[in-house]
Amino acid sequence: MKKTLFLLLTLVFTGSLWAQETNSFSLTMDHAALSVKDLDRSVDFYTNVLKLKEITNLTRKEGIRWISLGDGKELHLVSTIKEPVTINRAVHLAFKAVNFDELVKVLENLKITYSDWPGTLDKINVRADGIKQIYFQDPDGYWIEVNSVK
Repeated sequence: MKKTLFLLLTLVFTGSLWAQETNSFSLTMDHAALSVKDLDRSVDFYTNVLKLKEITNLTRKEGIRWISLGDGKELHLVSTIKEPVTINRAVHLAFKAVNFDELVKVLENLKITYSDWPGTLDKINVRADGIKQIYFQDPDGYWIEVNSVK
């Protein structure tokens, strides 16, 4: 009986230690990567339309350029992979804009169409919490969501 109890307690204690080990790390976002057809056109879009800053590609590999998303986060634009990519609105990058209405004006001036979530062109969605949001696509068709800041 004592051996059985000891064995049971050993198994429970070992299981507890093992469970703690599987939760002993934490993750933070580092970067997102997009497969693009025309690297220069994509970099131009993210730097000139969205006003993000290009940063040094530390891999030094040809066909890859990096964009800063702020707070140490990066967007890697990769033109070396040639397989087709399936894109839909649910797969998107999301940003917050301090001056949301100014961004909308810039998109309109550049004749970049935007929509609400259902896809109504030139319509701004307003969520239940009062946040405005729009969706538009980059040159490769990737969806971008922009939210206003409360």
